[in-house]
Amino acid sequence: MTRYEYQVIPAPRKGKKARGVKGTEARFAYAMQEALNDEAAEGWEYVRTDTLPSEERSGLTGRTTIYQNLLVFRRRVEELSDDVESAADAAPAEAKTPKVEVKDEGDNNAPTLPSATDANEAGDAAPSIERDDR
Repeated sequence: MTRYEYQVIPAPRKGKKARGVKGTEARFAYAMQEALNDEAAEGWEYVRTDTLPSEERSGLTGRTTIYQNLLVFRRRVEELSDDVESAADAAPAEAKTPKVEVKDEGDNNAPTLPSATDANEAGDAAPSIERDDR
């Protein structure tokens, strides 16, 4: 299944001056051309122009409807395979695993979490666990 992401930007309201571009219509067309080419350079494909109503305040209590012209663009979103998705889901869980301190008590080198008595001796109210957020 092909997925797209969309971007919507306001359409130009007035023309843009350029060398060799004369007249209101030509300047407006040039402004549209620049907007479309700028988005295409970033990988966006032009879809359509929409005119949508927008309700705005008029005075203290009044409301008026203004119509906004919008340019709609889209680009394809790369889909992840099942293997990549499962690896991406597993990665955040591993990052949240608490860091374990190792106490050297002779032959017993088993990793242990700090106990409540260790925390109370240090003056802390509760044991703290260091996290490795990479």
